[in-house]
Parts: sequence; C-alpha cells; structure tokens
Amino acid sequence: MKIMVGFDGSKVAEAALELAAEHAQVFGAQIFLVRSMVGGPEVPKRDFENNERELQYHKNEFQKQDILCESLLSVSGLEPGEDLVRLAEEQQVDEIIMGVRRRSKVGKLVFGSTAQYVILNAPCPVVTVK
Repeated sequence: MKIMVGFDGSKVAEAALELAAEHAQVFGAQIFLVRSMVGGPEVPKRDFENNERELQYHKNEFQKQDILCESLLSVSGLEPGEDLVRLAEEQQVDEIIMGVRRRSKVGKLVFGSTAQYVILNAPCPVVTVK
C-alpha cells in the first residue's frame, strides 16, 4: 500500500503526517510525502532549499519509526491540487491524506481549494484532517 501525504508546512499538514504514520504502521504501507510549489522554474532557490530540508526532516522522522518514505518537492508549474492528483495517478497511490483549513465561501472562490480539487479528482480515497 502507498499513502501520499500532501504537505504544505501548516499545522493541519503536521496532523496529516501523524495520521499517515498511524495508517502506515497499521497497513504496512509506504509513505509518499509530497510538497507542490506553484511557480515552476522561477521559484527562488532559497525557498526550494528550505522546503526540501523540511521534507527531508519529516522523511527522517518516518524512517525512525521504521516506515518506508519517499519524498518529492514538485515544482511543475501546476496548481497544487492538479499536481497532487497527477502524482497520485503516476505513483498509483492507494490513499491520500491531507490537511484542510476552514475558509469563507469568498476565500474559496478567490483562492480556490486544493483539498476540494483533490477530493473531487483523486483516483483513490482521500482522508482529510483538520
């Protein structure tokens, strides 16, 4: 089994990591930890390096728990929701775990909702954490 965690550095993403660890231990699953950055090649090098360092830290934490983990910092130029769905399809993921934050209806209209896009378009079950 392969579990993908959409990680953005937020508190709800931290909660998603905790749930992913529990699921991985129960099901003997591998974690696929993904951070999707908007912007493509024009992302500042410092931002890229900081995000990679953060992913590596969490990957190491999973490995301390004897959980297989692969991490990926994706800078494809797609919106994060589209990127996560694309990666879930490519990697043949069995479950996606991601955090959700409350937003007003106007906030969702203006900024969109990554979680909503993933829930509606993912090729597998999506578990959300708040």
